[in-house]
Amino acid sequence: MKHILLLEDDEALGRGIAMALESAERAVTRCASLAQGNAVLEKQRFDLLILDINLPDGSGLNLLRSLRSRDDHTPVILLTANDLELDEVTGLESGADDYITKPFSLAVLRARVAVQLRREPEQRTGAMTLGPFGFDFDRMDFRRDGAAVELSKTEQKLLRLLVENRGQTLSRSQLLDGVWTDGAEYVEENALSVTVKRLRSKLEADPAHPEYLKTVYGIGYTWVVKV
Repeated sequence: MKHILLLEDDEALGRGIAMALESAERAVTRCASLAQGNAVLEKQRFDLLILDINLPDGSGLNLLRSLRSRDDHTPVILLTANDLELDEVTGLESGADDYITKPFSLAVLRARVAVQLRREPEQRTGAMTLGPFGFDFDRMDFRRDGAAVELSKTEQKLLRLLVENRGQTLSRSQLLDGVWTDGAEYVEENALSVTVKRLRSKLEADPAHPEYLKTVYGIGYTWVVKV
Protein backbone atom coordinates (compact mmCIF):
# COMPACT_ATOMS: atom_id res chain seq x y z
CA MET A 1 0.00 0.00 0.00
CA LYS A 2 1.36 3.40 -1.02
CA HIS A 3 0.44 6.38 1.17
CA ILE A 4 -0.02 9.81 -0.38
CA LEU A 5 -0.43 13.11 1.48
CA LEU A 6 -2.51 15.68 -0.40
CA LEU A 7 -2.24 19.24 0.89
CA GLU A 8 -4.99 21.21 -0.88
CA ASP A 9 -7.25 23.86 0.67
CA ASP A 10 -9.96 23.67 -2.04
CA GLU A 11 -12.22 21.01 -0.55
CA ALA A 12 -13.99 20.07 -3.79
CA LEU A 13 -10.74 19.80 -5.73
CA GLY A 14 -9.06 17.87 -2.94
CA ARG A 15 -11.93 15.41 -2.79
CA GLY A 16 -11.83 14.94 -6.56
CA ILE A 17 -8.07 14.34 -6.60
CA ALA A 18 -8.32 11.84 -3.74
CA MET A 19 -11.07 9.92 -5.53
CA ALA A 20 -8.98 9.85 -8.72
CA LEU A 21 -5.86 8.55 -6.97
CA GLU A 22 -7.22 6.14 -4.37
CA SER A 23 -7.21 2.44 -5.19
CA ALA A 24 -6.53 -0.92 -3.58
CA GLU A 25 -2.82 -0.06 -3.72
CA ARG A 26 -3.03 3.62 -2.74
CA ALA A 27 -4.40 5.57 0.19
CA VAL A 28 -4.74 9.36 0.21
CA THR A 29 -4.69 11.53 3.33
CA ARG A 30 -6.14 15.02 2.73
CA CYS A 31 -5.15 18.17 4.61
CA ALA A 32 -6.42 21.70 4.00
CA SER A 33 -3.73 23.79 5.71
CA LEU A 34 0.00 23.91 6.37
CA ALA A 35 -0.61 23.31 10.09
CA GLN A 36 -2.64 20.17 9.39
CA GLY A 37 0.00 18.92 6.96
CA ASN A 38 2.83 19.39 9.45
CA ALA A 39 0.82 17.69 12.20
CA VAL A 40 0.14 14.65 10.02
CA LEU A 41 3.77 14.41 8.89
CA GLU A 42 4.90 14.28 12.51
CA LYS A 43 2.86 11.10 13.00
CA GLN A 44 3.17 9.29 9.68
CA ARG A 45 5.56 8.75 6.81
CA PHE A 46 4.33 8.98 3.22
CA ASP A 47 5.47 7.63 -0.14
CA LEU A 48 4.50 10.82 -1.97
CA LEU A 49 3.45 14.38 -1.09
CA ILE A 50 1.23 16.51 -3.34
CA LEU A 51 1.42 20.09 -2.12
CA ASP A 52 -0.50 23.18 -3.09
CA ILE A 53 1.68 26.28 -2.83
CA ASN A 54 -0.90 28.90 -1.84
CA LEU A 55 -2.48 27.84 1.44
CA PRO A 56 -4.55 29.76 4.01
CA ASP A 57 -1.76 29.72 6.58
CA GLY A 58 1.37 29.77 4.45
CA SER A 59 3.11 28.24 1.47
CA GLY A 60 3.62 24.64 0.51
CA LEU A 61 7.09 25.71 -0.60
CA ASN A 62 8.00 26.29 3.04
CA LEU A 63 7.03 22.73 3.89
CA LEU A 64 9.02 21.43 0.92
CA ARG A 65 12.11 23.40 1.91
CA SER A 66 11.79 22.21 5.50
CA LEU A 67 11.69 18.58 4.33
CA ARG A 68 14.73 18.97 2.11
CA SER A 69 16.69 20.78 4.84
CA ARG A 70 16.17 17.66 6.99
CA ASP A 71 17.48 15.47 4.15
CA ASP A 72 14.02 14.00 3.63
CA HIS A 73 13.87 12.70 0.05
CA THR A 74 10.16 11.86 -0.06
CA PRO A 75 8.96 12.62 -3.62
CA VAL A 76 7.00 15.88 -3.85
CA ILE A 77 4.68 17.11 -6.58
CA LEU A 78 3.72 20.78 -6.42
CA LEU A 79 0.17 21.46 -7.55
CA THR A 80 -0.56 25.16 -7.98
CA ALA A 81 -2.21 27.96 -9.92
CA ASN A 82 1.17 29.75 -10.09
CA ASP A 83 1.88 29.16 -13.77
CA LEU A 84 4.77 31.53 -14.49
CA GLU A 85 8.05 30.01 -15.59
CA LEU A 86 9.78 31.64 -12.62
CA ASP A 87 7.31 29.94 -10.24
CA GLU A 88 8.09 26.54 -11.73
CA VAL A 89 11.83 27.14 -11.58
CA THR A 90 11.54 28.22 -7.93
CA GLY A 91 9.54 25.11 -7.07
CA LEU A 92 11.97 22.72 -8.75
CA GLU A 93 15.00 24.48 -7.29
CA SER A 94 13.39 24.16 -3.84
CA GLY A 95 13.45 20.38 -4.24
CA ALA A 96 10.16 19.46 -5.95
CA ASP A 97 10.23 16.37 -8.16
CA ASP A 98 7.42 17.62 -10.40
CA TYR A 99 5.33 20.77 -10.91
CA ILE A 100 1.76 20.75 -12.19
CA THR A 101 -0.26 23.91 -12.83
CA LYS A 102 -4.01 24.31 -12.45
CA PRO A 103 -6.21 23.57 -14.27
CA PHE A 104 -4.91 20.08 -15.06
CA SER A 105 -6.08 16.69 -16.30
CA LEU A 106 -6.68 14.05 -13.65
CA ALA A 107 -5.35 11.47 -16.11
CA VAL A 108 -2.09 13.40 -16.38
CA LEU A 109 -1.90 13.74 -12.61
CA ARG A 110 -2.42 9.98 -12.17
CA ALA A 111 0.35 9.29 -14.69
CA ARG A 112 2.78 11.64 -12.96
CA VAL A 113 1.94 10.19 -9.56
CA ALA A 114 2.64 6.71 -10.93
CA VAL A 115 6.03 7.87 -12.19
CA GLN A 116 7.03 9.25 -8.79
CA LEU A 117 5.85 6.15 -6.93
CA ARG A 118 7.87 3.95 -9.28
CA ARG A 119 11.00 6.06 -8.95
CA GLU A 120 10.85 6.61 -5.22
CA PRO A 121 12.35 3.30 -3.94
CA GLU A 122 15.31 3.66 -6.29
CA GLN A 123 16.05 7.21 -5.17
CA ARG A 124 16.19 6.58 -1.46
CA THR A 125 19.75 6.14 -0.20
CA GLY A 126 19.04 5.63 3.47
CA ALA A 127 17.33 2.24 3.14
CA MET A 128 19.13 -1.07 3.72
CA THR A 129 18.44 -4.68 4.63
CA LEU A 130 20.88 -6.41 6.96
CA GLY A 131 19.97 -9.94 7.97
CA PRO A 132 16.72 -9.77 9.97
CA PHE A 133 16.80 -5.97 9.96
CA GLY A 134 15.28 -3.41 7.64
CA PHE A 135 16.58 0.11 8.27
CA ASP A 136 15.23 3.11 6.36
CA PHE A 137 16.86 6.22 7.78
CA ASP A 138 15.18 8.61 5.33
CA ARG A 139 11.75 7.44 6.46
CA MET A 140 12.76 6.76 10.06
CA ASP A 141 11.36 3.25 9.68
CA PHE A 142 13.23 0.50 11.53
CA ARG A 143 12.26 -3.17 11.66
CA ARG A 144 13.43 -6.52 12.94
CA ASP A 145 11.81 -9.60 11.39
CA GLY A 146 9.21 -7.25 9.90
CA ALA A 147 8.17 -5.81 13.28
CA ALA A 148 8.50 -2.03 13.71
CA VAL A 149 11.06 -0.74 16.21
CA GLU A 150 10.80 2.79 17.61
CA LEU A 151 14.14 4.58 17.92
CA SER A 152 14.97 7.98 19.35
CA LYS A 153 16.86 10.51 17.24
CA THR A 154 20.07 9.77 19.16
CA GLU A 155 19.64 6.02 18.70
CA GLN A 156 19.06 6.55 14.97
CA LYS A 157 22.26 8.58 14.63
CA LEU A 158 24.28 5.97 16.48
CA LEU A 159 22.78 3.10 14.51
CA ARG A 160 23.44 4.83 11.18
CA LEU A 161 27.09 5.43 12.03
CA LEU A 162 27.54 1.81 13.02
CA VAL A 163 25.77 0.17 10.07
CA GLU A 164 27.30 2.49 7.46
CA ASN A 165 30.69 1.45 8.85
CA ARG A 166 29.72 -2.17 9.54
CA GLY A 167 32.61 -4.52 10.03
CA GLN A 168 34.77 -1.68 11.33
CA THR A 169 35.42 -0.78 14.94
CA LEU A 170 34.50 2.82 15.74
CA SER A 171 36.11 4.33 18.80
CA ARG A 172 34.09 5.89 21.55
CA SER A 173 35.42 9.33 20.61
CA GLN A 174 34.41 8.81 16.94
CA LEU A 175 30.90 7.85 17.98
CA LEU A 176 30.58 10.69 20.47
CA ASP A 177 31.66 13.22 17.86
CA GLY A 178 29.39 11.70 15.21
CA VAL A 179 26.25 11.42 17.33
CA TRP A 180 26.48 14.44 19.60
CA THR A 181 27.50 16.91 16.91
CA ASP A 182 26.57 19.93 19.06
CA GLY A 183 29.58 19.28 21.25
CA ALA A 184 30.67 15.86 22.50
CA GLU A 185 32.82 17.49 25.19
CA TYR A 186 29.64 18.47 27.04
CA VAL A 187 28.06 15.01 26.93
CA GLU A 188 28.03 12.95 30.11
CA GLU A 189 30.67 10.22 30.11
CA ASN A 190 28.16 7.37 30.19
CA ALA A 191 25.80 8.79 27.52
CA LEU A 192 27.22 6.55 24.77
CA SER A 193 27.07 3.44 26.93
CA VAL A 194 23.46 4.18 27.85
CA THR A 195 22.48 4.73 24.21
CA VAL A 196 24.19 1.50 23.15
CA LYS A 197 22.36 -0.38 25.89
CA ARG A 198 18.99 1.03 24.78
CA LEU A 199 19.72 0.25 21.13
CA ARG A 200 20.59 -3.34 21.99
CA SER A 201 17.44 -3.74 24.04
CA LYS A 202 15.39 -2.77 20.99
CA LEU A 203 17.30 -4.63 18.27
CA GLU A 204 19.07 -7.63 19.75
CA ALA A 205 17.20 -10.89 20.40
CA ASP A 206 19.28 -11.29 23.57
CA PRO A 207 20.68 -7.91 24.63
CA ALA A 208 22.94 -9.56 27.22
CA HIS A 209 24.65 -11.51 24.44
CA PRO A 210 24.50 -9.23 21.38
CA GLU A 211 25.01 -10.73 17.93
CA TYR A 212 25.29 -7.52 15.97
CA LEU A 213 26.17 -4.49 18.11
CA LYS A 214 29.39 -5.76 19.66
CA THR A 215 31.64 -4.09 22.22
CA VAL A 216 35.33 -4.03 21.36
CA TYR A 217 36.73 -3.63 24.84
CA GLY A 218 39.05 -0.74 25.38
CA ILE A 219 38.24 0.73 21.96
CA GLY A 220 34.56 1.15 21.08
CA TYR A 221 31.83 -0.66 19.16
CA THR A 222 31.25 -2.41 15.86
CA TRP A 223 28.27 -3.64 13.86
CA VAL A 224 29.13 -7.24 12.98
CA VAL A 225 28.87 -8.31 9.36
CA LYS A 226 27.16 -11.69 9.17
CA VAL A 227 28.43 -14.05 6.48
